[in-house]
Formats: sequence, C-alpha cells, structure tokens
Amino acid sequence: MFPNSSNLGRPPFHPKFQQPSNFFKLPLNLSPTLSHQQIVDAQFNCQNVDLPRTLLSGNLSPIPTQSLSYGNGSPIRTSTSTSPVFRGRKRLSNEQNVPLDVKRQRFHSPYHESTVANQTVPLPDERRYSAPGSVTPPLLHVNYAPDLVRSVPPFREAPFLEPREITLPVAKDKLSQQVLDLFQVCQQQSCDLKKKELCRTQLQREIQLIFPHSRLFLVGSSLNGFGTRSSDGDLCLVVKEEPVNQKTEARHILSLVQKHFCTRLSGYIERPQLIRAKVPIVKFRDKVSCVEFDLNVNNIVGIRNTFLLRTYAYLESRVRPLVLVVKKWASHHEINDASRGTLNSYSLVLMVLHYLQTLPEPILPSLQKNYPDSFSPSMQLHLVHQAPCSIPPYLSKNGSALGDLLLGFLKYYATEFDWNSQMISVREAKAIPRPDGIEWRNKFICVEEPFDGTNTARAVHEKQKFDMIKDEFLKSWHRLKSKRDLNSILPLRATMQKR
Repeated sequence: MFPNSSNLGRPPFHPKFQQPSNFFKLPLNLSPTLSHQQIVDAQFNCQNVDLPRTLLSGNLSPIPTQSLSYGNGSPIRTSTSTSPVFRGRKRLSNEQNVPLDVKRQRFHSPYHESTVANQTVPLPDERRYSAPGSVTPPLLHVNYAPDLVRSVPPFREAPFLEPREITLPVAKDKLSQQVLDLFQVCQQQSCDLKKKELCRTQLQREIQLIFPHSRLFLVGSSLNGFGTRSSDGDLCLVVKEEPVNQKTEARHILSLVQKHFCTRLSGYIERPQLIRAKVPIVKFRDKVSCVEFDLNVNNIVGIRNTFLLRTYAYLESRVRPLVLVVKKWASHHEINDASRGTLNSYSLVLMVLHYLQTLPEPILPSLQKNYPDSFSPSMQLHLVHQAPCSIPPYLSKNGSALGDLLLGFLKYYATEFDWNSQMISVREAKAIPRPDGIEWRNKFICVEEPFDGTNTARAVHEKQKFDMIKDEFLKSWHRLKSKRDLNSILPLRATMQKR
C-alpha cells in the first residue's frame, strides 16, 4: 500500500465507477444546512446499522451472521438479533407482519420509492481499495435517501504520487549532526503512516453506514511530511460540499459518530469523547494501531493546508529536520499546547516556513504566489493531492547549515520580529502589517492561515503565556549560541526515547 499508494488519505473509490465530479460547484437546490429530514435519516441509519446485512423485506427472519474485518483483520460480529429499534418494547399485535419499509415510510419519509442508501459506488470484490480481508457490506434498503448523502459528489480517483525523494543535508558541525540524528530517529516511518491509513479506511466504511456518501480524509502532520513517530492522527469527515455550522451541525454529526463508535466498535475504539471546541472533534484511541485520533467534520481548509505543507516539506532538504527539532523543543519547554494557551503545532510549522522565506537569501519561496493555480482555495477537493508532485524543487543559494538555521530561527523570533505590529504570512513570504479586524485585535501572536486568512495562534490570549513563549525563545537562543550543543536546550536522549 505504501509509499506509492493510490488512495493515501483518500477514500477507496475506483475510477472505473466514478461519475464526472464538479466538486465545489454547488447545485442550486442544495440547502446550506442540514434539514430535519436529513438529521432524522442519519439517526435512523445510526440506530439500524446492526440490522442483518441482507435485503430486508416483510418480516425480520433470523439470518446468519457476517463478519467485518477491522484493523488487523479481527472480525467484528454483526448482530443477528432484532434491530435495536425494536429491543426492549413490545410490538402491537396488528404490527407484527407490517413490512419494515411501510413503517419507514410512515414515520420518516414522504417518499415511497425504495433506495439503496449504504452503497454509494459499486466496487468489484477483486479491486476493492481497502484493508485485506474486508468484506462487501450488503445492501440495506430504506425508503428515502436524505439530501445529505447526495450532496457530496463521487470521488474521482487519481494516482497518488509520493513527493520526490530528497537527500538529507550533510552535517559539517556537531549541532547540525545532532539535529539530523534527532530527525532520523523521530520522523514518522512508513509503517506508522500505514497504521493510520488502515484505520482511516476501516472507519470510513463504518461511518458510511450512517452517512453513506461521506468521505474520510487523513490530514495534518500524519500526511503533511512533518509527523513524528508519536504524532496523533487527524481525520476530516466530509459530509457535504457547503460549510457546516460547527456549533450545531458539526456537533450533532459528531455525536452520531461518537454513539456509533461506542455501540458498534467498543471493542476496537477506546474512549471516544466529543470535544466542544470552536472546531468540535471526537477524540478516540484505536486499540488495534494504538494511535490517538482527532476527527472533525467538514474542516475543508485542513485538507488544503495539509498538501500545501506537504509541498513545502519536500521542496528543500533542510525543511523537515528543522521543523521537527523546533516542534520537539517547543514541546519540551511547554509552549506547544493550544489547550493551555500556547502555540499549536501548525502555527510552529508556519513560523519555521516564514523564517526560511524571510532570510536575506531565502531557502523557501511563496508557493501560493509562484503557483497560484496549484494552490487555489477554489480548487476542487479531489485535485489538491496532486500539487506536491507538480512543483519542481527549489534551488536556494543559501548554504546555511542546520545548526545555524536553528540558531537563526530562535534569534529571529527573540529579537527581530515585531510581535506588536506584524503578522506572520507564509502566503506572502514576509511579515505583513496586522489587519484591523476583530480577530486580530488584542491578540499577542498573529499567524495567518494561508487559505482562509484566520489566526492560527488565537489560542495565545493571555499575556503571561505570551511572555513565557518570548522568554523561551530568548533564553534558548542565548544558551544555544554559547554552547553550540542541542542538549543545552533539548535533552536528546530522553527526546529520542519518546520519539
């Protein structure tokens, strides 16, 4: 499957069965919010995923069990008992022989035609892009397919090409060698990515029992080239083209997903929790891969910036080692935790890229300025993964060693960058004046999100935390400048053991 997977971070839909897709070209008749009927149907699907996986008609006769393989191939038994919709309550005698389809029409839908709701694209068994040992989910007939499941067009599969192989820089001094050694020990391995991709594939199949046409994307550090062996997995569930209200719709969708995980996958998914943040997530641990995951709904910008950062990561050989050592340094000094009012990892990555762009002899360009068509915010979602493979390498005249770049990074933010009036912009490849908008007012650190223009460092809202971050930059710069030893600001042995 790896590294040259054709479905890395994307759903297992084979191109033979795709219809032409105009992703992000919205039909005029689609509502921008979920209707009551769509929510009812999603709840119905969530309640009925344990129904025997055969065509339901007339009465519910016992049917042999089927197994779904998950993770390492261990079977998940599907229930052969009566649907949970009917458990724990006595049926009225005059309803004993009423077909389920009739009841479905009566309670949930004005439509009367039968629709297949849980199979979006027919896939031949021999070409199914998913985990080994998986089985085809049998058809579950219902009477109404909600508009929600028709609002995300089929995914047009395209070959996923791994970014070019780049040779790591040669270290000519002790500090640069320490940075390289740390990178080689702690960088995410292909086996780590394979675990996450296998989990994504299986979870997508499970979630499609509730939202049949949804798609699950692997995003963030797992796929952007800046992951470590201990990186969590980030997942984005796309249920429709239009923006989703994160306070209402996204929370409700995630509550259905959380319930599904608790009731159907409790043997494989551990501690699913709904976190009601600005962008709500379901946090959980996959017992098979032992990976922690965060799952959001329709945070489309996260898919776009994943592949923008992936392009930067493989554009120049010094980028990934420098980003990794900065993330490890910030984590060690407790300034890499947005939940505690400090910097998130995404902001740290953007800060490193910005520094490399603003050197007298830049090591990185602005990809969005040089290749606007490849990184357009309006690009169809199924095409964004192609950008990392279409951009040629950047040949910089700057030959600075990794150790000198780390020192320069600390010095830049300790003494040169004007936090009071400037904003970090990777899109512009320079520091730009702060906007006057409310999002930027009274903020201590301003880091521009390259696609939607929001502040990725908005979590730093207390002066005490801001002063702590600035102080750590200054102290680490002085210490590293005098010692020229990475251990003076980051204990290497302990960090390598954590990975």
